[in-house]
Amino acid sequence: MTSETTPTSKSTRGPWPVARVLRDRNAGLYLAGVVVSGFGTSALWLASGVWVKDLTGSDGLAALSMLAMWAPTLVGPALGTLADRVRRKPLLIATNLLLAALLLSLFTVDSPDALWLLFAVLLVYGAAGVVHDAAESALVATAVDPRLLGDFNGLRMTASEGMKLVAPLAGAGVYAAYGGASVAALDAVTFVLATGLYTALRVREAPPRRPVVNWRRRTAEGARYLWGHPHLRPLVLAGGATMLCAGVNGATAYAVVDALGHSPAYAGALYAVQGAGSVVVGLLAGPALRRLGGRRFAAAGIALLAVAVTVRAAPYDAVAMASSAAIGAGLPAVLIAALTAVQHETPERLLGRVTATANSLVFTPNVVGLAAGAALVELADLRLLLAALGAALLATAVPLARRPARADGIASGAPSTTDPA
Repeated sequence: MTSETTPTSKSTRGPWPVARVLRDRNAGLYLAGVVVSGFGTSALWLASGVWVKDLTGSDGLAALSMLAMWAPTLVGPALGTLADRVRRKPLLIATNLLLAALLLSLFTVDSPDALWLLFAVLLVYGAAGVVHDAAESALVATAVDPRLLGDFNGLRMTASEGMKLVAPLAGAGVYAAYGGASVAALDAVTFVLATGLYTALRVREAPPRRPVVNWRRRTAEGARYLWGHPHLRPLVLAGGATMLCAGVNGATAYAVVDALGHSPAYAGALYAVQGAGSVVVGLLAGPALRRLGGRRFAAAGIALLAVAVTVRAAPYDAVAMASSAAIGAGLPAVLIAALTAVQHETPERLLGRVTATANSLVFTPNVVGLAAGAALVELADLRLLLAALGAALLATAVPLARRPARADGIASGAPSTTDPA
């Protein structure tokens, strides 16, 4: 394994990263696919909970429907192995078409007795999403100019967060007018459209190597590579710690709103401002990665998040809005840095497994944090809880900030990994 930093090429110095990425045909098609499929997924995520609540009247079952979409991340390393056994482009196309067909079966869900089908579809949906993300990340690393990966991942975050601002409202409108099955049909249409975009990609994939080893050993190979890599492990572990704290912080949202003296609906305004912060940092991520390097960019984002979480307990609307925007800007930094590092530092034959393992280590703690936060917010003083989270986040940022930028292979956006024989 070698790691080196090369001078930034002229193609990465332009004044506006959006234009640089969109001039790359494959990158533009990928981003369009993210926008289209992300719209449908965000709409279904909200509508599924409302659908279950309307059919059963149970808040617990409504929350369980959302958990069903997250649960497959627990076995992400095993699911990611599939992305290394077949060509990634056909896998993306097949996954999208499978989900489109599967979603149409939800037209039969019209009573509590049929809820098992909705939960089954959501579980498969989540599992397919893990495979899809692993295959997409691996294919992006080979189909998009390596010098554009930081910009691409930032814009991908912008597109994803942008859809979260508008899609839930659209999904709620469709649900109110036509019911849950219509939202599922809308999501199915977005998968078909995304399939067309993926089909248009121009990428040559070599046949994957098929060594004679079992599924468990192949899964472990990706996990061992990630854990043993001196550059990837710190970023991924910092991402998991950050998402754990972010989960606890997310559980305090309504306590913060209550401290401000507003109704629970005010949380929607805070989430919108947070999403806007994420959109902005996605646009700036590429230049920031090149200037700071991945670890320092991540450390800066985590430090900003720490300050924002600490001060959001202050009972002032202006502070709450500003801290929400800062949370939205700080949180994605470590996610973008970690994904870009994985794409640069991982041999192509392992990318699916390593990406899925990294995603599991980063995003599973968020679910744990939400559960822990739901208990802690009832037991602890809000100001003390948020101050403790801020301290934990600062402790996470410090080791990343101390690492020298010259050892950071993504500082220039140049690939730094060679595939060992």
